[in-house]
Amino acid sequence: MTGGGALLGGVGAVQAVAGPSGSPARRKVAAPASAKALNVSLVKDLTGPGITDRFGMAATDLGVPARTPDGRLLFVFGDTWEDQPFGADWRAPVALYSETTDLAQGIEFSGAVGGDRARQLWQYDHGNPEFDTVLPGDVLTIGDTMYLHVAVQKPYPTVVWTEIWKSTDSGATWEHTGCRWGKDGDPGLSPHFQMVTWGQGDNGYVYCWSTKFDGTESVIMHRVREDQITNPTAYEPWTEAGWGSWGDPAKFVLTGRYRELCLRPIDGKWLFTGLDLGGGRIVAHILDVPDGTPGPGHTLIQGVPNWSENDPDSGRVAQPYGGYVIPGSTLNDLHITVSQWENPDDQVPDSWSYHVMQFRVQGLAG
Repeated sequence: MTGGGALLGGVGAVQAVAGPSGSPARRKVAAPASAKALNVSLVKDLTGPGITDRFGMAATDLGVPARTPDGRLLFVFGDTWEDQPFGADWRAPVALYSETTDLAQGIEFSGAVGGDRARQLWQYDHGNPEFDTVLPGDVLTIGDTMYLHVAVQKPYPTVVWTEIWKSTDSGATWEHTGCRWGKDGDPGLSPHFQMVTWGQGDNGYVYCWSTKFDGTESVIMHRVREDQITNPTAYEPWTEAGWGSWGDPAKFVLTGRYRELCLRPIDGKWLFTGLDLGGGRIVAHILDVPDGTPGPGHTLIQGVPNWSENDPDSGRVAQPYGGYVIPGSTLNDLHITVSQWENPDDQVPDSWSYHVMQFRVQGLAG
C-alpha cells in the first residue's frame, strides 16, 4: 500500500516553497491534459490469485521495475500478503524477476527473490516499536549496483524516515548503505523528500523528483553525483537561484498533488509519470532535459469515481495508483505497472482487489 506521510522536520530538512501567488518561481505550472489521442490497453494482470500466489503473494501492489546488472527485469512490490490484504505472512518489500523481452506479450515472472517463495528483501518484524512497514519508492541501477529508496512507516501512512539500500548481485541480496534521512543523528527529512524517483543522466548526475508521501503536495527536484548517491547531504535542491545545498529551500518543478512518481530517460527525452490526485489520473510529462520545464500533461490512465465504471480494458480504472515505466519501453510504445486497491464494501460484499496490472500506451511521442 502507499499513502500519506507526516510532516517531519529536523536539522538540514529541505523546505519546498512556492513563488509569488503560489506558482513556482522558475517553472511553469503544468498545462491541463492535452488532447493527444493515445491508444491505451490493458496487457494483463501481473499479480493476484492464480497468478502470483505461487510466490506466496496473491495480494500485493506497486511493482517498481528496473533492469538488473545481469540483464533481467526486477519488479519491487510493496505491502504483500500470502492470500488477501491484511491476511497471512505480511512482507514488504518483496521482488520478482522476469526475463520477458517482448513487453507487448505481457510480463511473465521467472522467479522471486528468495527462491520459490518471495521473501522480504531484508529481515525485520512488522509492527515493531520503531516502525510498522517499509515501502519502496524507486529502484536505480548504476553499473553493477542497484539502489532502492524506501520510506519507513509508523503507523501507515506516516513516514518516520527514508533510506537507501543496495544490491551488488542483481537484487538477490540487499544491504543498508548507511544513507538515511529523518532518524535521530541523520540529516532531517523534508516533507517533500518522502516519495522519491530518480533517473540517471549522461553527465554524471542522478536527478531526483520527490514529494510528500500522502499525495497532498507538489513535486520538487534534486540532483546528486552518481558517486555520491549514498551521501545524504550531497543532494542539491533546485532553488530559485539554481542548484543549492542540502537544506536550502527547493522550488516546485510541478505543482499539484502527486503520488507514485517515476522519472526516466527515454528516447533522448525524459519522461515523468505519476498519479495526479487533483485530476484523478495517472499522467505523463515529456521533458527535453530532467531539469527542464515539464511539457503538457497527457492522461495515461483515467481514474473513475466508482467501481461500476471500472473498465481497465479501456484505461478507465477505479482507484488507480502507480504508473511505473517498464524498461524496454519507448515513448510511442510505453508499458507501465498500475496498482488498484478496493476495500470490501457494501456495494460489492466480500470482495477485494489489491493487485498490479500492466498497461500499454501507444502514441505518446506522436
